Amino acid sequence: MNSIEDMMKAAQQASDVINKQMEEAQHKLDAIEVEGVAGGGLVKIRCTAKGKVNGVAIDESMLKLDEKAILEDLVTAAFNDARAKADGVAEEEMRKVRHGIQLPPGFKLPF
Repeated sequence: MNSIEDMMKAAQQASDVINKQMEEAQHKLDAIEVEGVAGGGLVKIRCTAKGKVNGVAIDESMLKLDEKAILEDLVTAAFNDARAKADGVAEEEMRKVRHGIQLPPGFKLPF
């Protein structure tokens, strides 16, 4: 039978592996870029899978004063599209990390 010390060492090793996998996943999410699109491509927003906005592209046809409200709506929609895609990619990456971890029944990680 294993001693408490052996179990604690094993738990610490498992924790170290989990922390390393989480760190790697976070770095990967910083490198993955998604694009949110609205208005049939009139507005595009690029962001990382962690949600950092890297760029915005607005079609010239939207740069009219009387189109301001529409443009604002399209920017919002493009951002929300990008955010949803980023969240989906992030969830998939975290699922990969969780899949490789053997946890006791009912135990949940905070990611």
